[in-house]
Amino acid sequence: MSRSVGLRRPMVRREMAKASRLPEYPQEATRDMEHVKLLAERIEAYLDGLRESRGVADELKDTDTVDLFTGIITEFEKHAWFLRASLDS
Repeated sequence: MSRSVGLRRPMVRREMAKASRLPEYPQEATRDMEHVKLLAERIEAYLDGLRESRGVADELKDTDTVDLFTGIITEFEKHAWFLRASLDS
């Protein structure tokens, strides 16, 4: 199988995990509210990255990308709110 010149090979899972900003999900988690807390933490980290990326797009005056990120952020903020509310109850 040939490869086009200049293209990088796709990352393997191990490389993606190493490059990720999200902490690894602990396999020993077993309790329901522990999972809720872990998910909330990871969604918040994801949102931080999205907001940072939206800021870069805004600085570059890329309004389409800003709009795209804003829509994704809006949806994930709802998920984060629901998880945090579950933890507070």
